[in-house]
Amino acid sequence: MQENDLLGEGLNLMVFGMGFVFVFLSLLVVAMMAMAKLVDRFAPEPPAIAPRRAANASGVPATADDGELTAVMTAAIHRFRQDHNRH
Repeated sequence: MQENDLLGEGLNLMVFGMGFVFVFLSLLVVAMMAMAKLVDRFAPEPPAIAPRRAANASGVPATADDGELTAVMTAAIHRFRQDHNRH
């Protein structure tokens, strides 16, 4: 009879514990949905994003300074190879 009482108490505790967690999580979901609706209603609209410029094959946006960029990159690669071959 002692074991049946302990099993009954354990089952009772499990049901109340799981019920409490279920109710708490349900209230949390409802509260978050209500907050999302409030934010949607009162928050300002996000600024519009300007369309991006077309990119060339390398993925870098095309600009008027491509010649200068190419020269700088070429010089950097040349310098790297010089320093790398010394060691």
